[in-house]
Amino acid sequence: MKTNSCFLLCLFAFQCTTLAAFLPSRRRSFDANPISTRSVLPPQFAHFGSSAISILQSHDSFNLLTNDLLADDTDILSRLSLMDYGSAEALAGPFFGLSLFPYVAFLYFLNCKENKTPKGVTVGFVALLLFVFLTIPAAIAAKVWYGVSLADCDWLHASAESLLTGTNLVTVVAFRQALAATPLLPHDDDLIEDNESRQLPSSMTNYAPMTWLMAIWTAAAGVTAVIPAAFADMSVHDLYLGGFLDLPVSLSNLLEGRSQPINALSVGCWIIHISSLVEFLAIMDYCWLWSESTRNTKWKGLVWGLLPLHSSGLTACTYHFFYNQLPVLVPLQALLTCLGNTTAAFAAWRIAKSNGWEPTLRFTMKDEDEEPLPATPRIVAPSSETVAFVSGITPMLEGVAAFGSVYTFLLKLFLGCAFASYAIKYGETWLPVPFEPDLVAAVSFIGIASTLNAIKWQRRSQDSSFDGWLFPGGVIIL
Repeated sequence: MKTNSCFLLCLFAFQCTTLAAFLPSRRRSFDANPISTRSVLPPQFAHFGSSAISILQSHDSFNLLTNDLLADDTDILSRLSLMDYGSAEALAGPFFGLSLFPYVAFLYFLNCKENKTPKGVTVGFVALLLFVFLTIPAAIAAKVWYGVSLADCDWLHASAESLLTGTNLVTVVAFRQALAATPLLPHDDDLIEDNESRQLPSSMTNYAPMTWLMAIWTAAAGVTAVIPAAFADMSVHDLYLGGFLDLPVSLSNLLEGRSQPINALSVGCWIIHISSLVEFLAIMDYCWLWSESTRNTKWKGLVWGLLPLHSSGLTACTYHFFYNQLPVLVPLQALLTCLGNTTAAFAAWRIAKSNGWEPTLRFTMKDEDEEPLPATPRIVAPSSETVAFVSGITPMLEGVAAFGSVYTFLLKLFLGCAFASYAIKYGETWLPVPFEPDLVAAVSFIGIASTLNAIKWQRRSQDSSFDGWLFPGGVIIL
């Protein structure tokens, strides 16, 4: 899979958007949402679909909006809390649009041959663009058919979000296989090519295995959206897969402290959201382990570069936790996405530079008959810091291999995310906070969770055995 595939995906996105524009209107009558019918798309590029529409708005409206927000400094918090969704999209659109460019740069530097990045990991990160662009027609369909944003249409929202879950899962599985097969990699130029003697997994040396896995996952996600749209009389607030994971109404009435608004996420949709966040944490963890495995500390920089993207995902989930009442979180998520893609691109550039990458376009004065000098092998001796980490990191890498099969990992992931989803969906009804647009509480949650995540990596940089904070029973929360 070459870097040019990114631009082919861009072309495919415009084709999807064009086709979606000709979808017949299927607007149906439905009960008004008692709180709000506004929402965002999933983490990272989550609002790209609806922002693809809002970004076409005039630049003047953006300036008028920002001037209005800053007109009265004494009332800025109230103004932000009561921001309408149209204004939020006008602010978010430019950030989401600009975020695409640094992400393409991130993919380019990550996949350069000098890095010898496992091919399956590259597939996972590239597939995120597939999620972004296929979300655009889903967002347009929700707007054309029902007059709402994508996340207020649970069955379409979850189907689109499941693509992000798939991209993260592909990256996680590819990283796990690479780490399990290479507990401590030597520095030599035949690291990837010497597949037979090292018995490296095919996902490490070939794009095809994870590409096929992502294709199958995308087809399954498409079925959950296309089949209901084509053969069922779906309404705007129908639940994902018929809400088969939700508790029966009689039981949910007993467990709920207050009735949820009509735009509340289904359990299945919550599982997809939470699993995306957990998988992204796993990706960050595996990037850290890969740094020790390859003896290249620049990979740890990528972990720090991915922090804003995880905060972006937290922002989306916080928005849903408050039943989509705080549209101001949309531009916050857009800002974090643009920032995260930029820091990730910079971190990937540092990795490439440390491995000997140099720009291919140069203007040099050289005789045409002059033979190029043979490349000098790059010998990298492990630093004293890396040597000091080896004794502590090897058991952690062995733990990845001993964690069990991929199927065991998926089962544990599903059960853990399902438990958290039930707790959030039915537990939040006993709290007064989610039913009121409390911006301070929302930003506090995002800030605290993001800070704990950053502290975790700072602590691990000092103590390689630190693996996050634990609940009673040994459950890692961060």
